[in-house]
Amino acid sequence: MQYNYVETARRAALIARTEESMKKALLALVASGFLMMNAALAQDAMPKTVIHVITVKWKSDASQAQIDKALQAVAALPSKYSGIKHVWTKPIKKQIPEGYSTVIVMEFADESALEKYADSPAQKSFYDAYMPVREESRTSDITN
Repeated sequence: MQYNYVETARRAALIARTEESMKKALLALVASGFLMMNAALAQDAMPKTVIHVITVKWKSDASQAQIDKALQAVAALPSKYSGIKHVWTKPIKKQIPEGYSTVIVMEFADESALEKYADSPAQKSFYDAYMPVREESRTSDITN
């Protein structure tokens, strides 16, 4: 049997081209993965959730126990209403009008969830504890 140098060279060239094509395909796959991940991260930078901020002035005769009960009621809202994703009740820094002492933040899934929350059983449950001790409040709703 005679060794065929030409056929061996052709096979080697074919293998080299195949390896080069596979490297390019792998590089393209990795690059597209990075682009998709970057796009996903960019979407998170501009979420469609709604942030509902309540600045509260409590009644002068409200006891700390009553205020704590109202704050516990708001903390329980995500378990009572699926449209509320998160609640915050402990500000680190606040610049609020004199007489106001508390800031409450609720994150709603979207504008529709905020709208449906009005007069819902969850809101009524919160208001049962909140309204008797609330002197005044100011709200802001923020989204992208």
